[in-house]
Amino acid sequence: MGKIIIGIHGLGNKPSRKILKGWWKQSIEEGLRRYTNFREDFRFELVYWADVFHEKPLDPLENDLEHPLFMEEIYTPAPSNYISDPHLIRRKILDILEEQLDKIFLNEDQTVNFSFITDSIIRTYFKELDSYYAKECEEEADCRAKDVIRKRTANIIKKYKDDEILIIGHSMGSIIAYDVLTFTIPEVNIHTFLTMGSPLGLPVIRAKIAVENNSNHLFPVKLHTPPSVFNRWINYSDLEDKIALIYDLTDIFGENSLGVHVENMVVDNNYSVNNHRNPHKSFGYLRTPEIAGYLAGFLRSEKSNFLVRLIAQLRDNLRPVLYKNR
Repeated sequence: MGKIIIGIHGLGNKPSRKILKGWWKQSIEEGLRRYTNFREDFRFELVYWADVFHEKPLDPLENDLEHPLFMEEIYTPAPSNYISDPHLIRRKILDILEEQLDKIFLNEDQTVNFSFITDSIIRTYFKELDSYYAKECEEEADCRAKDVIRKRTANIIKKYKDDEILIIGHSMGSIIAYDVLTFTIPEVNIHTFLTMGSPLGLPVIRAKIAVENNSNHLFPVKLHTPPSVFNRWINYSDLEDKIALIYDLTDIFGENSLGVHVENMVVDNNYSVNNHRNPHKSFGYLRTPEIAGYLAGFLRSEKSNFLVRLIAQLRDNLRPVLYKNR
């Protein structure tokens, strides 16, 4: 049994899988070098799904700013002059906003109010997410998007089912990861689930998950940590990240049957390119001291301690009972 880190990228078109995978690993290595003394190589896999929606990948070598494949936000090392801001006032505002959004848009049974508003926002600004959740759509490709992405993700995870798996879901990648671990392959043991810049707390996303939960009769109304996660789920958010507007998931998702509950951690995403900061960028999240510290601990720990082996064995023994109706 070895260690494997599996990343799932977020919204929007991306460079080629090879380039993006390299940039994710470089970002992780940058954080490990800067904040820990971990210098060993490690296995990393990337679930790449941008090609489901985009015929051609972005080109980091394209210099024409007007070209549709021009890419401004390439991987760059952390800026040396970055100054952290605790955003104490912003945190209070976001906490109030979360409470008000829930009151306005979400009922106690997790159904959404004013769906025409939320659906319109998703359709206008988040085309991939709209296609992912599409029930009736104009093109067959849009209708199949969710199935294709989930199947691809599940196949990659199952490839490493005999290893200790740590999954990192960024942005929409956190939604994909949550759905796959909950609905598609709940029987595959996941050591750690890390989410960063996640929109999972938004009322419209929670309502979509709740509909699938209830249709499968897996859980009561309250949402839960995916059943396959047996060690930790940690959610990382920068308070200036507009996609992670609901930054604290601790009161939204209950613990799973193994007692694993989501832990929330506020971090500083220092990604910047051409003097333009993007607190949502995956590269900045991956090199934060908090994520670097956790990854170093995961990679350093013995391949399979007694507790890990025991939990995995118990899950294996209970699978016929837990999933006999699937």
